[in-house]
Amino acid sequence: MPGYGIVDAKSGGGLFPWRWASDRASQGRTYWLATSRADARPHVMPVWGVWIDNTFFFSTGDQSQKARNLAMNPRCSVAVEIDFPKLSKKKDRIKDAVIIEGIAELTDDPRLRRRFCKAYEQKYEWDMENFREPIYRVKPSKVFGFSDEFSQTATRWTFD
Repeated sequence: MPGYGIVDAKSGGGLFPWRWASDRASQGRTYWLATSRADARPHVMPVWGVWIDNTFFFSTGDQSQKARNLAMNPRCSVAVEIDFPKLSKKKDRIKDAVIIEGIAELTDDPRLRRRFCKAYEQKYEWDMENFREPIYRVKPSKVFGFSDEFSQTATRWTFD
């Protein structure tokens, strides 16, 4: 990322390993989904979701603004921030952030739906027995990871 000193993990110099980003993506509770309206105005909303096989899954009503935006333009970003206690007198907590860029795809694969529902129910203690809403998956094309010391920790992962 020119001017910011972000190291691309693909070049072999990443400050964090991929496992760091994957762990944090799975630990989030509320994620922020950014989409674009037809006139290119941004739309950002919180969603709950789960991280399965290095892919972010979420659901939203089929008539929601998010779903309508994704039907026109499936490119999106998903961001999550995680707080961790820090065992130091310097700061009370560490804040890590992961931002995922990718393309949201509807999935109707019954196996993926079952996996999503099971993971979602465990994570959020939400009854998914009669769940019929659309499920989206966002396979990362680019991921950014940051911790408290931005200039010393910023890492980017790119995928084909």
